[in-house]
Amino acid sequence: MNPLTLPPLRPEAIHELDTLYHSTHDVRVRTRVQMILLAAEQQLTAPHIGVIVRKNDYTVRRWMRRYLAEGVNGLSDAPRVGGRSTVTPAYCERLVELVRQRPRALDQPFSLWTCQRLADVLAEEFGIRVTAETVRRRLAAANIVLSRPQHTVSSPDPDYMVKKRRLKQPGRC
Repeated sequence: MNPLTLPPLRPEAIHELDTLYHSTHDVRVRTRVQMILLAAEQQLTAPHIGVIVRKNDYTVRRWMRRYLAEGVNGLSDAPRVGGRSTVTPAYCERLVELVRQRPRALDQPFSLWTCQRLADVLAEEFGIRVTAETVRRRLAAANIVLSRPQHTVSSPDPDYMVKKRRLKQPGRC
């Protein structure tokens, strides 16, 4: 197999690759740019580049060919098809409405919302079952963060505070 070499690149192309290398947060793109820079600047062959970036030489050649065909844009991953989101805009709106109301006002048997409780209530309403993490992410998108519940002991007894203070007095068991 003939070694694949890159033709000499213009300084603008080297600068564009270098800028992408230092600015991207995608590790896969950074590795691909590194492959092209090693081939262009140091005239290394695919097997040598593969050793440096810990990829096989077939992979290095594939990305070199793609760069030659498509340029810098060819180094990014192609869009991938994923599952459709089960969460609808109406679901998100209702989620925000719910979290801004007290659960007891909605005849719920608890005083504080948690992501799991919100997911359960919305599953009953919409018939859409999502994880608590999905609820947390949707709330975060709306700039809402649920804090950990702070459990306190209280009582509907009107004399509760008086009795509580009496228990805290020194000398009492």
